[in-house]
Amino acid sequence: MRKLLVVAAAALACAVLSAQAGRPTFEVASVKRNTSGPGPSGLFFQPGGRLQVTNRTLRTIISAAYGTPQPLAEYQLIGGPKWLDTDRFDITAKAAGDPQPGPSGPPPSMFLMLQSLLEERFHLKMHRETQELPIFVLTLARGDGRLGPQMHASATDCAALRTSLLARGGGPPPMPLPGERPQCGARQYPGNISAGSMTIAQMVSGLSRTPGIGRPIVDRTGLTGAFDFDLTYTPDRMPDRVPDGNGPPGAPPIDPNGPSLFTALQEQLGLKLEPAKGPVDVIVIEGADPPTED
Repeated sequence: MRKLLVVAAAALACAVLSAQAGRPTFEVASVKRNTSGPGPSGLFFQPGGRLQVTNRTLRTIISAAYGTPQPLAEYQLIGGPKWLDTDRFDITAKAAGDPQPGPSGPPPSMFLMLQSLLEERFHLKMHRETQELPIFVLTLARGDGRLGPQMHASATDCAALRTSLLARGGGPPPMPLPGERPQCGARQYPGNISAGSMTIAQMVSGLSRTPGIGRPIVDRTGLTGAFDFDLTYTPDRMPDRVPDGNGPPGAPPIDPNGPSLFTALQEQLGLKLEPAKGPVDVIVIEGADPPTED
């Protein structure tokens, strides 16, 4: 029996090592500390198998690596040393060949490569688990099931639009002009969300990351299909002023006396967020080390 257990354990260890060895890695990668402080930052998967990370904390990089295709929300990353939220890094990496995009985002292999880089260069140790955490439940606010005046069923077929643009050699649908609603997708500013042809699942994903909510949202509206909507509210924290207004460049003005996000959802979209508790899939960060720069 003992011999059988030893053999089984060895087989399991070999399987784990084999799985790790089979995960793709970048052909070349450079990691450097960024000491410029909070400011412009970005994380982009670019054509030709390139990854460019600028002025990002390790926690936000982990969020992108393990969220596919949307980064994990803040509430889904638990634990880790304090420097994960303060130290900032630049990463430049290149994969072999030209990995092709997935059906809903960057090449899936690029996420795996970034995971490999985090484990190799930052010695990241983590595990997944499910915890009972505060959540919100999204329901219809009106007993008759009617939506609010700022939300309507969409007549835009985004899949057909993308196919048509690609057939003509174009890219994704063009970005809308200031004040216009996107045909497909959402544009979000502090106090304003404007979306075209979005499913409730996509709306829930975006709302859960919106400042002032910060919890998972479970959809119990029963709504199907895609919707156009415009949501205007007063954020809990007003953004820093810029020369052309009271928010980021190009953002619509914010009414300091407007409705809260929760009230606006009910009055404008006919939707309601109710607090509850439920199971949430999270990543627990056990440890990480500052990388050796190159």
